[in-house]
Amino acid sequence: MTPYDTVEPVKDNTVFDKPSRDEAEKAVEVLLRWAGDNPLREGLLDTPGRVVRAFEEFFSGYTEDPEKMLERTFEEVENYDDIVMLRDISMQSHCEHHLVPILGKAHIAYLPDKRVVGISKLARVLDLYSKRLQTQETMTSQIANAIQNALKPRGVAILIDAQHQCMTTRGVKKPNVSMVTTQFTGDFKKEPALVDRFYRHIELGC
Repeated sequence: MTPYDTVEPVKDNTVFDKPSRDEAEKAVEVLLRWAGDNPLREGLLDTPGRVVRAFEEFFSGYTEDPEKMLERTFEEVENYDDIVMLRDISMQSHCEHHLVPILGKAHIAYLPDKRVVGISKLARVLDLYSKRLQTQETMTSQIANAIQNALKPRGVAILIDAQHQCMTTRGVKKPNVSMVTTQFTGDFKKEPALVDRFYRHIELGC
């Protein structure tokens, strides 16, 4: 029995007693020994430190609130009220079940209601959620909800198309398989014609 066998699962990202950097590096050393290698050999001497630094980059999304980041908006849009969309946003995340990469693209659109946000902020929202331990379904919903809650647009549309290394390089080992998830809110959810336009923009690049 491990210390976690008696712990009830939680539904948020609360971190309990975050370990020190030294503890994290020692944990990597244990995994290297468990894998069957010697962490004291030349090629692995600095690996624990490198892995911890890589984890800081991979999981930097925990350090900022995506909705708060969207608070600065612009109202001088000359009554623009049509789709605002970013296509083909590169995305890298990690599977929360196996800690291996999820690699793909996201397409994010919204229908403004008087307010718009700088387009880089949409990509930043994707980054903040993708740089966490994730399932693709949860991440898709989180991005849509954050944009909807922060901007109060007339609707949000998200599509993520990604390959999961937990499926392509281990387990069933099915290369070139991608997973597609979508989430629609507001007018996108109510009006099929808007969803069709969203898909056409993705497919045709226009």
